[in-house]
Amino acid sequence: MVSNVESRKPKIRFKGFTDPWEQRKLGEIATIVGGGTPSTDNDAYWDGDIDWYSPAELGERVYADRSVRRITQAGYDSCSATLLPAGKTILFTSRAGIGNTAILRRSACTNQGFQSLVVNDDTDVYFVYSMADRIKKFAEQNASGSTFLEISGKGLAAGEFAFPSKNEQTAIGSMFKQLDALITLHQRKLNALKKVKKSLLEKMFPKPGEFVPEIRFEGFTDPWEQRKFSDLYVANNERNANCEYGYDRTLSIATMTFNGGNGASDGSLGNYKVIRVGDIAFEGHANKVHAYGRFVLNDAGDGLMSPRFSCLRPIVKQCYSFWKYYIPREETMRPILVKVTKSGTMMNELVPDDLMRESISVPCLAEQEVIGGTLTQLDHLITLHQRKLNALKNVKKSLLEKMFV
Repeated sequence: MVSNVESRKPKIRFKGFTDPWEQRKLGEIATIVGGGTPSTDNDAYWDGDIDWYSPAELGERVYADRSVRRITQAGYDSCSATLLPAGKTILFTSRAGIGNTAILRRSACTNQGFQSLVVNDDTDVYFVYSMADRIKKFAEQNASGSTFLEISGKGLAAGEFAFPSKNEQTAIGSMFKQLDALITLHQRKLNALKKVKKSLLEKMFPKPGEFVPEIRFEGFTDPWEQRKFSDLYVANNERNANCEYGYDRTLSIATMTFNGGNGASDGSLGNYKVIRVGDIAFEGHANKVHAYGRFVLNDAGDGLMSPRFSCLRPIVKQCYSFWKYYIPREETMRPILVKVTKSGTMMNELVPDDLMRESISVPCLAEQEVIGGTLTQLDHLITLHQRKLNALKNVKKSLLEKMFV
């Protein structure tokens, strides 16, 4: 049985720290401060120099540097907002999404959706910030309200948590500060790569009605050729009649990954369509990006697909890595799909004969290979950075569990 003293010691500690942590209320280590809002009917109260935060703008950032809206001195004087000091204030949303936090980097005030922590001098700010998930859990469990849940300043101040000495707080806070900076750096790199990919997807393919993309690789100058779908594909109705493939080779069309049957019955697999590498399947669910559905290229491997989906098989040599990015592209396919789909019971349905009469701009095979290779390499780089980011987040999660009581 773990003693009371041992239960107040974390599993992982920095060398030199052995004392048990002490239970303290948040109101003992910080002053809890609410906010206020000037009248929105008085223009003299707004567009001033004083930062004024609302909960929606915090997001996942570590630091709050500048608010979306700012108020004037007159606006500040007219309401119950309090100017919070930079460097020692942790903004804490108290309603409509309890527990979003950010460290204030310059003096500011907030609206009533906050109960911010102005941390005492004998407490490390980043240590308390790193406790955010624990504080959030307490606040959510103790929130009340009939219209929406909210934690009051008094309620938040009553929360009890274990705290070590200031020196140990500083050591822990410094480590998590460095780890958060590393996570932020990798997130920015990942976001930058995704932005590059988005830009390339917009500029490496011709716009509807055009035959030359905005960006091309050196050596390619010819316009893309207009080709009818009937010159590129045939309808694929190959069936799994001999049960060549089993449940483990059933593909989800939405993700183009093997999903182990997806509810197929024993007697139905023989009627499933065989989808081979390079085939494109039509996924008819409409969403904000794909208004009439989309084609998805199979690059996962030969397998099975539900017979309710339409599938096309290429009849000319293609670079599949090019078509993987080109064929689902909404800007390219929307003008076509609007003419070759019809509303079904659960999703849009493709009319293959109508599609075969439509045309699409196609580059030469060599240009397909260069474009497809570039986008594939970029995706690999994005995946690599995503894995590194996930690994860092997992390290942080583990340390948060083992370095706090």
